[in-house]
Formats: sequence, C-alpha cells, structure tokens
Amino acid sequence: MRMLVLPLAVAAAVALSACSMAPRLVKPEPPVPTAYTTEGAAADTGAHAADLGWRTMFGDRRLQRLIELALENNRDLRLAVLNVEAAQAQYGIQRADRLPSINAGASFTRQRTPADSQSNPPILESTQNQYGVNVGISAFEIDLFGRVKSLSDAAFARYLATDEGRRAAQVSLVGAVADAYFAERLAQEQRALSERTLADWQQSLDLALRLKEAHQASGVDVAQAEGQVASAAADLEARTRAVKQARNALRLLVGAELPKDLPEPVPLERQPVMTQLPAGLPSELLIRRPDIRQAEQNLVAANADIGAARAAFFPRLSLTTTLGFISPGFGSLFDGGQRTWAFSPQVTVPIFQGGRLRSELRLAEVRKSSAVVEYERAIQIAFREVADGLAGRETYGRQIDAQTRVVASAERRTDLSNLRYRAGVEGRLELLDSQRQLYAARQALLDLRSSELSNAVALYKALGGGLTDTDVPPVAKAQ
Repeated sequence: MRMLVLPLAVAAAVALSACSMAPRLVKPEPPVPTAYTTEGAAADTGAHAADLGWRTMFGDRRLQRLIELALENNRDLRLAVLNVEAAQAQYGIQRADRLPSINAGASFTRQRTPADSQSNPPILESTQNQYGVNVGISAFEIDLFGRVKSLSDAAFARYLATDEGRRAAQVSLVGAVADAYFAERLAQEQRALSERTLADWQQSLDLALRLKEAHQASGVDVAQAEGQVASAAADLEARTRAVKQARNALRLLVGAELPKDLPEPVPLERQPVMTQLPAGLPSELLIRRPDIRQAEQNLVAANADIGAARAAFFPRLSLTTTLGFISPGFGSLFDGGQRTWAFSPQVTVPIFQGGRLRSELRLAEVRKSSAVVEYERAIQIAFREVADGLAGRETYGRQIDAQTRVVASAERRTDLSNLRYRAGVEGRLELLDSQRQLYAARQALLDLRSSELSNAVALYKALGGGLTDTDVPPVAKAQ
C-alpha cells in the first residue's frame, strides 16, 4: 500500500490542476466596413492574393533570385527566427511547471562512534554505514486556481504571436526586396534617359554652333544650348548617384553581395507583375495578415495574464513527497533495507502584500485593454493599406495611358520645333522649351510605371501575400 503513495500523489496533483480564472475572451468586432468601397473590388473572384506565391506575383527571374538570397541571408529575418525559438523555449519552461518534477537521489553515510568506558554500560568503538536511495516530487504547485495554467497559456500565445511576427517579417522582406529592385530599375532607366537626353542636347548645341558660324544663330542661342547641356550633365550625375544608392539599399536587404551571374533584368514597361490582384473581403484580412494574427495572439496572452493575476489572490498549495530505502549494506538496500516515505503538503496564503497583488491585476487589465486597441488598430491599418492599393489598382493604368499620350505629343512637338528651328521659322527658346517638356514627360512616365509596380507590391503585402514561393492549392487552404 505504501508503494502507491507517490503515484497517487502525482495523480491527485495533476487532477487538481485543471482550473482557470482567466476571463472569457471576446474579440472586438472589426472596426472597418464589411466591404471595400473601391470600384470593382466587390467583383473580385478567383484565388486570393495571399494564396499566390511570390514567384507567381513577380515573374522577373532576376527579382526571384534576389528574393531567394534575401530569405537566406537577411539579418532581420534571422533575428525574427531566433525570437521564435526563444519564445518556444519560454513556453516549454512554463509548460513544464504544470507537471510534477520527479527527482531521484542516492546517499551514503559513514559514521564512527568513539569508545566510552565511563558510561554504563560501556560503549565500544564502532563504525556504521548507511546507504539510501529515494525518488520523489519537490515543491510541486497544485494549480487549484489556474495560476500556472494561465502563465502557460500566456507563454503559448506569445510563442504563436512571435511566430506570426516572423511571418510578417517575411512578408515585409519580400515586398521590400521587390520595392528596392524596382527602385533600382527606375534609377537605371532614369540614368539611361538622362544619357540619351544629354546626347540629344549636345547635338542641339553642335547645331547651334554651326548655325552661329553660318550667321544664322546668335550667341544667345549658343549660351542657351550650353546651359541646357550643363543642366543635363548635372542631372546625369544625380541619376548615377541614385543608381548606386538604390543598389546599396538592395544589397542591404539581400544581406550579401549581389552575384554577378544574376539573370538579365526586365525593363519596367515589360515587368511580369500581377498588378490586378483580387482583394476579397475585409473579413479575410483577419486570417490572411500575419500582423493581425500576431495582435490577436498578444490579446490572448494578455487575457491569460489576468487569470494568473487573479489566482495570485488565493492560497497556493505545494506538495513535496519522497519514497525510498535505507540499509547499512549496499547489497541489502533493496532486499532487506527499510522503506521510507514522506508526504509534505504546504499552503501559502497571501495576507498582506502592500497592494502589490491589486496593482499586478490592474496592470494585467490595462495591458489587455492596450492589446485590444492594438488589435483594432492592426485591422484598421490593414484595411487602409488594402483600400489604398485598390485605389491605385483602379487608377494607375489609366494614368499611364494618358501619360503615354503626353509623351507622344511632346515627341511630335519637339520634332516639329527642331525642323522649324533649322528652317529659321522658330526661335531657340521654343525648341528648348519643347525639349525640356519632352524630358519631363518621359521622366514622369517612368515614375508612373515604377509607382504602379510599387502599388502592386504594397497591395500584395497588404493582402498577406509573400509567405510562399508557389501558389497555395485549394486542398492546402482547406486544411
């Protein structure tokens, strides 16, 4: 019967540790409309953007390779992964507190008793040995009011939140690499346009010099042309600097030097990027966006902390128990030794804490209120980002078409102005004005194409895309 003391104590302790004083968690209603107001958003059908792999989203093989390198080497993403491992370890520590820690021990004592001839009867000199072994539970808290369970639940929720934070970091990284790549392509194409413009304006200067030699142009015309060439040269240096800075930003995101064997880049005008992404409903953001799921798990953790703070007001019951054998000889320890056991429950009752327990409970409640606000704020930010992306999706295409017509018109005007200037019908000032307008129109068209790509990237991130490199099949989504 005595052999059953330890197993029964363990079973009773675990059975009693099943309560919780955490309040019932009721998540707030999303503080956003039930549908997007942008024209065409309600008609979106088909696969959700979050289910599109980034290889499908970004078809440029050079960009795909850069994203691969960033996912392998980026330090921010590595730190996010390490944070997940730390949170997982912390949860393991808290979870272990819910189970008894069973320890085993062994001891040996050798004691000499000196002789005492004056005693009655006389004591002879002797040496005694004692061997002992034991197994038992040490100071296990029986979780009557759910304090340990609440701490474990909070640690688990924070682990899940940290993992969602890692996912959010990956989504941000994929989008940041794409943005940096398109910024580099924009800088490259703007520099090429500046080089082309400088060459054109240099030809115009050469023409002005020839006309002056033929007494068909004045020194003012030559000075204007020289100023225009100098302005183009200065702009070219600025564009060259922008290219280097954009490449440095891309190198930082990738986390390593850019390989020399990267595939050839695709011009902005022909970038294989899905700009018309399906948006779905705002309610889908709650399950698609890692940052919203992270805020939700932080809310769960804060709610569990209230349970732990409430339980601290009640008595704590801890249990220490051992079962073992002692014997004067090692050989007879288990055969002829004496059995020993101990059963020591301890109750600790909080009587006076100077208001600490109430302050801890109030702190937990305030932190939960803050977590609710953060959760609602994350939803509102996500809705705003998607709405902004849909607005861009709706308008950028038409704006680029209009700007393309502006460029075509400016090109025709410049050609005509050049012919009229050569014929002496039009002055140098009109030609300079048409050339500057053409250059500005071409730059604006490049900026618009880059902005359309950046808008597609932002919408892809806002909808939760970027977690996988391949499309998520329907079976996987159902699971």
